[in-house]
Amino acid sequence: MKRLILSVLLLGMGVVWGQKTPSRPNFVIIMADDLGFSDIGCYGAEIKTPNLDKLASKGVKFTQFYNAARCCPSRASLLTGMYPHQAGMGTMVVTKVKDRSKETSTQGWLSKQTVTMAEVLKSAGYQTYMSGKWHVGEERPDWPLQRGFDHYFGLISGATSYYELLPGRILLEDNEPYKIPEKFYLTDAISDKAIGYIDQNRGSNQPFFLYVAYTAPHWPLHAPEEDIAQYRGNYLKGWDYLRAERLKKQYQLGLFPQKYALSPKEADLPDWSSVSNKDEWDLKMAAYAAMVSRMDAGIGKIMDKLKATGQWDNTVIVFLSDNGACAEVLNDRAQRDLGEKAYAESLTKKAGEKGSYTTYSKEWAALGNTPFRMYKQFTHEGGIATPMIVHYPALVKKPFQTQQLGHIMDIMPTCLELAKATYPSQYQQNSIKPLEGKSLVPILEGKTRTPHPYLAWEHFDCRAVRQGKWKLVWSKDSKKWELYDMENDRSELYDLAASHPAKVQELKVLYSDWTAKVGATKGE
Repeated sequence: MKRLILSVLLLGMGVVWGQKTPSRPNFVIIMADDLGFSDIGCYGAEIKTPNLDKLASKGVKFTQFYNAARCCPSRASLLTGMYPHQAGMGTMVVTKVKDRSKETSTQGWLSKQTVTMAEVLKSAGYQTYMSGKWHVGEERPDWPLQRGFDHYFGLISGATSYYELLPGRILLEDNEPYKIPEKFYLTDAISDKAIGYIDQNRGSNQPFFLYVAYTAPHWPLHAPEEDIAQYRGNYLKGWDYLRAERLKKQYQLGLFPQKYALSPKEADLPDWSSVSNKDEWDLKMAAYAAMVSRMDAGIGKIMDKLKATGQWDNTVIVFLSDNGACAEVLNDRAQRDLGEKAYAESLTKKAGEKGSYTTYSKEWAALGNTPFRMYKQFTHEGGIATPMIVHYPALVKKPFQTQQLGHIMDIMPTCLELAKATYPSQYQQNSIKPLEGKSLVPILEGKTRTPHPYLAWEHFDCRAVRQGKWKLVWSKDSKKWELYDMENDRSELYDLAASHPAKVQELKVLYSDWTAKVGATKGE
């Protein structure tokens, strides 16, 4: 009985029998897929995300944090602490690597002249685990276990059904194909494997790095029926009304001052009042909301496991999205992805059901990115602004919200500083490029960090550069550079290029210098 009482007391203090609390922190880096800036509760959503909201209420919430506009570039930047082009991922993955002898900024697999966070932390004595979507290298030499992870479960490819593996996709456990059991939902599997890795690490006396890369809420819209049911009818108010409601909540949360207006609805989007198939649209958004809630529930289970194993206070949890909400419509792609027979069957299914294959389109994506313009892939704020939460009780004693700028490449140097790990100049006989990201630790400590001199983006004819309050962005639609004052207009409503030609020229020079440095496309 005395031993049992002592065990309970030690557990409360963060000590578990057979395991010492490591002096260096654990890391749980959680990335959502195609989640819009306003798609969780603490960033304005009506979607239920109680666990993420709890993390934000006890941690640091960033209002001006950036990703790299799309899946592959963002994942490469997160893993390497570099701009995507420096990591070989300026565009997307390639399915067949023809020549590894000469690296390029758009080769489609992680450069051997970069190191992943897993490789550095493993060298520093960490156990390294990943559960979820990889999407930075389709071939075996580029898989997670070949890039520093001790164990891996998940989808090597970009997207698949949440209930089954679609043709041409690769789902692995470690380096072997994973056989999907009869009862399977990919979001739950990613959560469960992550929890299993935390358990697996018990007794190792080593800190761990766990990268949890959900596919949710990336299309196709798949979610359990009971989860969808809780949202049915909530979206019959329509996208026009709900965008205004989210912005109102964002004002209340202090995310934006009221001088930030709602970006106007695009001309090709119908007014909700004119839509005839409202129930179908309600179902699509209900399925999307259910996917987000199911992910949040899995994150809650990961949080519970950290608490149960006495590792809560000494674990850094980071949450963000790889890009803004997705406006894609599948059409021909669905037929190509599924094959003729499965595609024909998918047309008979409703959103959420196994066998369906649909998106929620630009109409609901505009809601996800409230109050910003544009979507995934674009370098306007709707494509690159992400919710970003850091929870670390050992360092962040009092929760706060910050407007200081950060970039996804800053996460790696942050973790390395907290882990007391050294970034190498050589790794496996390769010369390693200098780290590009800057540690966020000063911000987490409540200080003012010396910012990046500037930040820049380029992806498939979308380009931007930001320095201080000024942002220069290339519009694919208008084929011109636009200039915005981010202190007063993050919705990018008022193009100031004509009235500030000198500033436009100054930022164009910065952008040109950056393209030469990283190997991006200069453009016009």
